Amino acid sequence: MDLKEELRVSDPWSLKGELALSCNCEMFCPCVLSLGQSAPTEGYCQTWAAVRIDEGHFGDTDLAGVKFGFMADIPGRLGRGNWTVALFVDDKAPVQATKALTWIMTGRAGGSTGLLKILAGSFLGVRQVPISYELKGETRIITIEKIVDGAITPVKGKDQGNVVIRNSSYWIAPDIIVSRADKSRFRLFGRNWNFEGRSAEICKLDWGNRK
Repeated sequence: MDLKEELRVSDPWSLKGELALSCNCEMFCPCVLSLGQSAPTEGYCQTWAAVRIDEGHFGDTDLAGVKFGFMADIPGRLGRGNWTVALFVDDKAPVQATKALTWIMTGRAGGSTGLLKILAGSFLGVRQVPISYELKGETRIITIEKIVDGAITPVKGKDQGNVVIRNSSYWIAPDIIVSRADKSRFRLFGRNWNFEGRSAEICKLDWGNRK
């Protein structure tokens, strides 16, 4: 991949996989349906997420099999911006994949995550650390070594299946599995968050800049 931004922005990229997210909202995140215009239940948003990439690329760089995570600390409504964000990439990921995900998750590569270039006022950087994203039944067990310790489980609906928000215009994905955090600890950057029992989301990702 060329290191020049003008070439990077035009490089085709895509990734498909699954995302599990935990936040401080007491009930299900209002941002999904309001598209960031309604205030989070606590008036501000603190969140972390982990992603398992099943298939993907950035230009000629293969992203399949890479795991990454991110955190966001947002002072009010999501749509007003001034986010503080950080990126975590699994330490087994190749250097080029880490660079590609940095471009994608800072919004500089455009496409599905392009709004992050506008909304994120402070980027705390990238850390490569061991990341585990596992399934135990329907529960997603997430570990970002010494940073995140999480377990996210879907909320069951009336007829055995999970409660799902479908066909929304939410930037992450149109279909969101409503979930709860059985366990959710985040420790880094002077933050010590515990979101156990609070709102969480699980969704299939289909991101890219050629849609």
